[in-house]
Amino acid sequence: MKYTRLTKEQLEELNQEFINFLATQSITADEWKEIKEQKPEVAEEELDIFSDLVWEGVLSKVEYLENIAPQHMYLFKVDGSQLRLIGLKIKKADIDLTTKDGFSWLRENLMSDEVELFNADKTLEADKNIKLFELIVQGSNITKGNLYKYLEDLIG
Repeated sequence: MKYTRLTKEQLEELNQEFINFLATQSITADEWKEIKEQKPEVAEEELDIFSDLVWEGVLSKVEYLENIAPQHMYLFKVDGSQLRLIGLKIKKADIDLTTKDGFSWLRENLMSDEVELFNADKTLEADKNIKLFELIVQGSNITKGNLYKYLEDLIG
């Protein structure tokens, strides 16, 4: 398995897609029920393959990721084989960027000495989707990139 298996909730949301997946392998509903009961290891393999296919589809469309923690913000842009980072760290211990008040403070103090801004580029090696998946596992969320674009315009 390349990524992780989808959760039960995710699989339920993708029920129709999973049915279509099984159909492409000529597995009927009755056959699937039989596989689950008599060959659970085969059922597990099918779930893993389907999960990897879903992850590949999602990851191949990722353009922006955000990882926001109380004291830092890492904003990523996927640009071909480049991963561009705009990051910031808060030097003031009582600020929490994950709260509305903390975010408001950041807007008002973005260019102050209490905020360290930085950027970097990294070439994504052979399988960029693996790197993007690792960032998601580490707490990043897929976004439309509004924060990235805003900060990119500011530090241009």
